[in-house]
Amino acid sequence: MIEHRGTLISEDLFDKRFVCDLNACKGACCVAGESGAPLEKDEAALLKKLWPKIKPYIPEKGQRAIEAHGVSEVDDDGDLVTTLVEGRGECAFTIFENGIALCGIEKAWKDGAVPFRKPISCHLYPIRVVKLAEHDGLNYHKWPICKPACTCGAKLDVPVFRFLKDALTRAYGKEWYDELEEVYAAWTASEHSRGPARSAKR
Repeated sequence: MIEHRGTLISEDLFDKRFVCDLNACKGACCVAGESGAPLEKDEAALLKKLWPKIKPYIPEKGQRAIEAHGVSEVDDDGDLVTTLVEGRGECAFTIFENGIALCGIEKAWKDGAVPFRKPISCHLYPIRVVKLAEHDGLNYHKWPICKPACTCGAKLDVPVFRFLKDALTRAYGKEWYDELEEVYAAWTASEHSRGPARSAKR
């Protein structure tokens, strides 16, 4: 782990490569899994407030789930998450375009209908944040459905953290991210000084 301005960063964020390939995965992360997307309490409150403006973007089945259960629910682990359609798999905010699952919240945001882009947990994926006593722990989450993203990232040679520049800047600020690039440069130089670059590993 690397300490950086109040965060502890897994070296996997430097070492692994990742670029979403929606044409290959079809947005599987929106419709797979046992729980919805992790939410902060203030995000859940904001989604509830913005729901009337987001609702027109959401398919009927998602609307029904949210009208019945609200924009959020507590999963089996006790975590606050987005509501699922019929309690499993598909996030209730999911929309489909050309056979690809996308975020209806983000669609509304792109159209200027709402000021909120999407839950920060979705924006940061495949980074998962663990709240520690004095730090945020930033870890790389491995999910088989994201294999196309790993392949694409390796082909383009894009480290996980750099693919998530916008999300990390949103979460921690531009200065934090700019300095992270400096940390990465130093880390890369150190890895090369030890021998073959670890980023060559997949």
